[in-house]
Order: sequence, then structure tokens, then C-alpha cells
Amino acid sequence: MLDALERRPSPRHGFGVYATAPIRRHALVIEYTGELVSHDEAERRYPTNDAARDAEHTYVLQLDDARVIDANVGGNEARFINHSCAPNLEPIAIGDHLWLVALRDIAAGEELGYDYAIELDTPHRPAAKRRFPCTCGAPTCRGTLLRAKRTPMSAASKAAHRAVAAQLRALEAETD
Repeated sequence: MLDALERRPSPRHGFGVYATAPIRRHALVIEYTGELVSHDEAERRYPTNDAARDAEHTYVLQLDDARVIDANVGGNEARFINHSCAPNLEPIAIGDHLWLVALRDIAAGEELGYDYAIELDTPHRPAAKRRFPCTCGAPTCRGTLLRAKRTPMSAASKAAHRAVAAQLRALEAETD
């Protein structure tokens, strides 16, 4: 994890996390920490039905098909990293941990962001998109935190996943 991060007010939404020094492409920037819980437990804690007005303001990030990380319980500064439709970070699961990895070189002073890529079980109709508005300001902003269903992984995301896998293999080889 890098120490070169700072939480401060963001024009995107509430607080954001900013790089205080340059970050190199494919660096493990910060682990997204919190309590590991099932999807059912997360839904119980933060219902997403239409009657729930504030359910969208949570700090829950999917780790795998069975579990999510609830950063409201034991979370760190990573929970303040905002969404971006033009992200500079990619969440990558490594075992029971979720790391935010730099997709590209990040300049000092730049706000960090990853694509929340929310995908609902129901169709993404206009009313659902309005419940999850995006304020990232990117030229490619899609206007919602919702990701189109079955969106393929970007080339930059694939490269970040490959780079992290290579880093892990190198670490394993050093410890053998």
C-alpha cells in the first residue's frame, strides 16, 4: 500500500482520495478493507429496494460471487475513493483481499477513482439510472454508476490483472 494518499473534499462527491506523490502504473495502491459478509447480509444491512432512499450511499464492494467487503465496519480510507467513468484504478481480488490497482501512471494531486460498475439484477431502466447518478465529470461520463450488463473488461483492466498476477508469481517465487 502506498502512503502517498490523502483524503479531502472532492468536487465529485463528498470526500475523495488524492495522490500526494506520483503512482506508477500497476502499483497496488490501497487495499479496500472492511468486514467480509455474504451478499445476503449486505442486502439485509443496506436494502436496495425502491423504498430505500439512501441505500446507494454505502461502502460495500464485491470481493467475489459469494462475498462483499463492508467498509462501514473496519474500513480504511479506500472507502472514500469515488466512482469515475474514466477510472485510474481497478479493483482486483487477491484471495480474501481486494486491492485497488493503478491502471495507468497517476500524477501527484490527481483524484483517485474506479468504476463502481454497479450491475442490478433487474433491467437498468431510466428510473434505476436516476437512483445511481454519476457526478465524475469525465468526458466519457455515462451519467450513472450502473454499468451496462455484460460489459467486457477493458484492455487496461486486463493488463492490470495480468500485471498483478505476475507480481504475485514473482513474490511466490521469492518465498520458495
